[in-house]
Amino acid sequence: QVQIVESGGGLVQPGGSLRLSCAASGFVLDYYAIGWFRQAPGKEREGVSCINSVNGDTSYADSVKGRFTISMDNAKKTVYLQMSSLSPEDTAVYFCAVDHPLSSCTEADAWGSWGQGTQVTVSS
Repeated sequence: QVQIVESGGGLVQPGGSLRLSCAASGFVLDYYAIGWFRQAPGKEREGVSCINSVNGDTSYADSVKGRFTISMDNAKKTVYLQMSSLSPEDTAVYFCAVDHPLSSCTEADAWGSWGQGTQVTVSS
């Protein structure tokens, strides 16, 4: 059974930084994709950034390009999302998901395994 545990959320002031972690276990795939998604109140879940273990290719939503960086420790099946220059618009519950390497970061509904999410609040 796939287990996904997110951590690192919290309250941060505008302009600040946070690093989220996603630890995945319980799956036997040699190649996979791990993605970060977020959902703000009243809004649909959206893809933030994704990475695959095949070649390390990454993708980012336009709204976070240049501010967020995704990285992977393949041996630990752990993915990190370094977030900087945070603004109140980044406030959301951030979820981590795992699926096959061709999974699209823009199609959240297609991802099969999800964590419980971690709250990120950007406020002064």
